[in-house]
Amino acid sequence: MNLRTFANSVKEGFRGIVRHPLVTVASITTILLMLIIMSTFFIFSANARSIMKKLGQQPPIEVYMKISASEDEINQSGEIIRSDNRIIEFTLISPEQNFNSFKNNLGKSGSVLDDIDYNEVIPYTYSIQISDPALADEVVMKLETLPGVAKVSTENSVMTFLVKARRAVNVATVVSFFILFIIALFIISNMVRISVYSRASEIEIMKFVGATNSYIRMPYIVEGGVVGLISAVLAWIVTVLAYRTIFYRVMAGVDLSSFYALLPARNIMWWVLLIAVLIGVLIGAIGSGISVRKYVKV
Repeated sequence: MNLRTFANSVKEGFRGIVRHPLVTVASITTILLMLIIMSTFFIFSANARSIMKKLGQQPPIEVYMKISASEDEINQSGEIIRSDNRIIEFTLISPEQNFNSFKNNLGKSGSVLDDIDYNEVIPYTYSIQISDPALADEVVMKLETLPGVAKVSTENSVMTFLVKARRAVNVATVVSFFILFIIALFIISNMVRISVYSRASEIEIMKFVGATNSYIRMPYIVEGGVVGLISAVLAWIVTVLAYRTIFYRVMAGVDLSSFYALLPARNIMWWVLLIAVLIGVLIGAIGSGISVRKYVKV
């Protein structure tokens, strides 16, 4: 198909949108509702993954140094920990800080520890947070080899749960998008079939005078793609405005760094637009192409 033919097909596609306004409005409404559902699910999924990631960084890995560990060993271990890009934050806790924390946890009973020399029984510890709970085993293996380390402790059950939860969210997102895409494709192909049926005789005449299948099909595909694009932009506007309203109400007075904080709209709005446009145009174009295929076989 040359450029002139393609330009003519695009022109005919836009004419089709104006020529059948009721079908166009029905198609836009159908795709719009489906894209709003998809965009809403994407936003929910993005927030769920964000919360899971933050939760995965919360359970710290505790590195217990030997009581006899020298200052050089403690500092050397700290430098190695600092150089590991899988570790996002770490804190060195002194024996005195560990002792006071333990004593405070005992409350009024903490007085029984007053005569204990904590330097002889309590070690230095490193509290470590990693970027991804799936990396916990690798990080622990490395930490156990550091100089002066006596023990490395981690919440394995929590880490395992978080890894499985993130995978479940990702799988649910892909499956849901696929199901919604198929449903939307089926609905829009049936909607467009009404428009194609009204022009069945016109298509037959074009076939008899030598028009190719691609030449006949292209205007409908363009029409469906434009309808999908319009639906995508409208769905994006509705979804983002609704999410911003919910965000400002729910997150009023909440620290954005907390693990249960929602993602700001600016962090996901362009992703929502990209996904809505891609899916909207594909649904419109493919649905139209499927609908017209029956009528080009004369």
